[in-house]
Amino acid sequence: MRLGRWWLPLALLVLWQGLCSLGVFPPYKLPSPLAIIAGLVDLASQGMPPGQRLHWHLLYSLLRVGAGFAAAALIGVPLGLIMGASPRAGRLVSPLIEMLRPVPPLAWIPISILWFGIGLPSAGFIIFLGAFFPIVLNTIAGVTSVSPLLVEAVRTLGAGRREIVRKVLLPGALPNIFVGLRIGLGIGWMTLVAAEFTGVKSGYGLGYMIMTARDIQRPDEIMAGMAVIGLTGLCIDGLVRLLQRRLVPWQ
Repeated sequence: MRLGRWWLPLALLVLWQGLCSLGVFPPYKLPSPLAIIAGLVDLASQGMPPGQRLHWHLLYSLLRVGAGFAAAALIGVPLGLIMGASPRAGRLVSPLIEMLRPVPPLAWIPISILWFGIGLPSAGFIIFLGAFFPIVLNTIAGVTSVSPLLVEAVRTLGAGRREIVRKVLLPGALPNIFVGLRIGLGIGWMTLVAAEFTGVKSGYGLGYMIMTARDIQRPDEIMAGMAVIGLTGLCIDGLVRLLQRRLVPWQ
């Protein structure tokens, strides 16, 4: 792995640690990187709350993200293909999409709790809302970016609508679809943590863990939880990009 791309983050970490060691940043406001690492060790070994260790919090958060994101992808990609391939369907559904899209997913938290209670369905619904719209819009953009001449040429050769969608529009839209998936995943993580702030029925989740650390004034563990979220998101994004390179080798 080339280290050149990491020099800036490493330099910032060294600077951060140096300023904390000199007392520029008080530890109760901004803990040093070494203190955050120590907090991460405590989360993994002791847990927050005590006994509820980090790997269980991470597992439950991944489960919630996976459920909401999978629903968003399974509905958003086909809907985007239909709206992009059929101008009539696009005109019919677009007003509803554009009306709901500006509403922040966090604004849905009270109504999601009213509908589903506190638990996986409620969190999954919030994550679904966060990931759904980027997936739909990027899929539509991918479909409409395919050259109409290519579509007409395939239709001239006798291809039906399904074949055009499956063999022309879908492959042509894949790069944009993956962009939407990556954006949706990022927004899904942000909405998950906010949804867990409101409470979790199981007592596990990274957002719940961070709020518990806040309640007992442990900024080192708060920022350790934030680091886990960031690193997990980075790893998941890397997996999506790896899948993209396999499925879209021509990009």
